[in-house]
Amino acid sequence: MRFASCLVLMGVLASGALLRAQDAAVGRTAASPTKESKSKKGQEHAPARIFNPDTMAKPTAGYSQVAEVNVGKIVFIAGQVAQDRNGNLVGKDDFRAQVQQVFENLKAAVEAAGGDFNNVVKLNYYCAESVEPAQITAVREIRDRYVNTANPPTSTFVVVKRLVRPEWLIEVDAVAVVKK
Repeated sequence: MRFASCLVLMGVLASGALLRAQDAAVGRTAASPTKESKSKKGQEHAPARIFNPDTMAKPTAGYSQVAEVNVGKIVFIAGQVAQDRNGNLVGKDDFRAQVQQVFENLKAAVEAAGGDFNNVVKLNYYCAESVEPAQITAVREIRDRYVNTANPPTSTFVVVKRLVRPEWLIEVDAVAVVKK
């Protein structure tokens, strides 16, 4: 129970900070975009800028260090598991099939909010420890079919004891920034 309370509190704190950042960004960019935002290659109209600052180590595992909200609406997508639209498990004991279904669910969610996978700025992965480490490479392989690999979303990958249902091998939640 204490863990769940901490997660809820972290979510509330993070969403408040994101909303304040969004409000500040909308106020600044709606009136007059900054010179910096116009100078980014083709991103002057993008709701978010995803990048790796020169002051930080460049990621080697296909993610970005920073996502900056410029304008738009922030969309929080709940953790997705390998269930089809009818709630049936997809890929029992098949990690690759489960990862594929999870990304299809994330795609459907961001499209329902008026965006596409290019609008995803953050992915959080929760992988059951029962998954063989050699199989984890499937996550990036499948993810790369959905994201902009030149500018991938910020990401966190965590191995957990297990998910709520033992047949679920991976869960992924996301944050997207979609144009209003």
